[in-house]
Amino acid sequence: MQKGVTGENLLALLERRLDNAVFRLGFANSRQQARQMVRHGVFTLNNRQANIPSMQVKVGDEIVVVEKHRKDPVLAEAQEVIARRGCPNWLEVDAPNFKGSVKALPQREDIQFPINEQLIVELYSK
Repeated sequence: MQKGVTGENLLALLERRLDNAVFRLGFANSRQQARQMVRHGVFTLNNRQANIPSMQVKVGDEIVVVEKHRKDPVLAEAQEVIARRGCPNWLEVDAPNFKGSVKALPQREDIQFPINEQLIVELYSK
């Protein structure tokens, strides 16, 4: 059981999914694309094959594009997207080396959705 505000914990869990981290790092144009890329084994997590989109990333984790996928046109375009869009404070990206890392846990202010998470908690607590 986690301590803290339930709604914020829920958002943090969703934000820490591997497919979301891949999207936030800029390696994919959408969360759906990031999910498919993870399922197809495009990334490693801490030097281990990662193909489960719902895996939770934690501080210190390193997400790297597998060598054979680095010439993929989507990832080549990602270099430009990363430069233009940047990435959130809780992540760090090394675009030329096709790498990203988790440097902190996401906070509520890092999550840009206009959502009232307390309403979700109230709905599910009935």
